[in-house]
Amino acid sequence: MIAAYGIANLLQSMAATKTASTETLDPGLLLRLFGHRIYLAGLGCQILGFFLALAARRDLPLFLVQSAVTAGLCVTAVLGVIFLKWKLPRAEIILLVAVVLGIGALAASAEPSKGEQLGWKGIVALIVALAMIAGGSVFAARIKGVLGSVVLGSIAGLCFTCAAIAARPLAGSQSVAEFVFNPLLFLVIANSLTGQLLLGLAMQRGSTNAAVAGMDAAGAIPAAVLGLLVLGDRMRPGLELLAVVGFVVTMGAVIALTRYAEPQHELVVEPVPIPLRRTSATVPGLPPHPARGVAECSTATAKTHVTVALQRPLTRPQPQHADVSS
Repeated sequence: MIAAYGIANLLQSMAATKTASTETLDPGLLLRLFGHRIYLAGLGCQILGFFLALAARRDLPLFLVQSAVTAGLCVTAVLGVIFLKWKLPRAEIILLVAVVLGIGALAASAEPSKGEQLGWKGIVALIVALAMIAGGSVFAARIKGVLGSVVLGSIAGLCFTCAAIAARPLAGSQSVAEFVFNPLLFLVIANSLTGQLLLGLAMQRGSTNAAVAGMDAAGAIPAAVLGLLVLGDRMRPGLELLAVVGFVVTMGAVIALTRYAEPQHELVVEPVPIPLRRTSATVPGLPPHPARGVAECSTATAKTHVTVALQRPLTRPQPQHADVSS
């Protein structure tokens, strides 16, 4: 699961930065991303990671599974250094090592158990949460730069939190029919698609690590708390302190990674048409002509006037010769 998510993050980042960027919550971005083979390959890795995570959530608490997802950031960073020549500061390398150590502590302290089922109140709460996330995303999509990567990535993480909470009891389905027709499955799909759109927008802001770190932090902390309070997740007796330390170290390192995140690639910007207004004009020494005029280009900082002397040749009268035959 960790390897699959790490490769998916890298491939989807490469595709997102080659797609025309947008400053609004444009669902068409997903359609444009689907046109990239690299993105589809990354999506395939993410789907594989999703099913592996679903299998893990059947028996393991969310504070372990969701924190383990953050370790995919380490895989993304290493692959980015090897294949894309990313430059990682020494502090970022130390933080990536801290993520690995924190995941190890969580794995040692997690108590395997089946997730408890959510009632209709839990399902309604997840629906309301998705609606609120979608509404807030409209405003968050206008934020630019690394801050935009962190904010949009964090909101995407909330979507994946809701998907994880719904997937924990869903993983305990006893039959295919119970799995397919369970309303939790549709909540998992809706939250995952929304999270994918927001993550694509976050990656377009210029920093993959900032987007993924924000997503991982927001995707793990609420899920871990709600898993313990609502879904019956448990820690091994006597290892509660180790679990807390591991979780704090993991999330602290992931959140700290956003501080050192800088734009790692050039963005693709959609061409913007330049508004032109044409007015007639005269040029001293030349007769009036309808093809002559001034093109005015108005911008926020200046107005440029370009005089076009001639756009097509003038039709000149042919000289008349006197008849000398007589």
